[in-house]
Amino acid sequence: MNQSPELLRRLLRARDCMDRASHEPWPVARLADVSAVSVAHFARAFKQAFGIPPHRYLLSRRIERAVALLRETDLPITEIALATGWASLGTFGRVFRDITGASPGALREREQAKGAAQGRVPECHARAARRPDLKSAVLEKRRRDSAANVAPDSGRSHDEQRECGRPVRARPG
Repeated sequence: MNQSPELLRRLLRARDCMDRASHEPWPVARLADVSAVSVAHFARAFKQAFGIPPHRYLLSRRIERAVALLRETDLPITEIALATGWASLGTFGRVFRDITGASPGALREREQAKGAAQGRVPECHARAARRPDLKSAVLEKRRRDSAANVAPDSGRSHDEQRECGRPVRARPG
């Protein structure tokens, strides 16, 4: 059964509300009000349109945000749970494990270990990174050579003066 474009727009509006404020409580009745449809119709249409019930969608958004906070910050897990809309730390841990396959603490440890492994650079690569860039060294040498080849009174090189048809004076030397 295809859904009308108008109904899809309404469902997207409700989904966008959950995305913007996933930390807020979003009971199906509130989402149905945002979509201007009945509760039963909203729940059925949302699952048909997005392949997941609205409550499960909200839980997955909260867990996605919690995973990002675990990776990017050093906030305590309790603060992350509260910041992502969980009233119970136990429920947060259970749902987190159901969705990600790991506890919040284990995921953070794994991500920190992965980051530490990426931070180690073999010595040969570190030495290569400290070497002067060959291209810039050649350009600097050419720049010095061309500065030595500038006619004293004009600021132009001898080659540039020849191209313009002007005679080149010999440098005092």
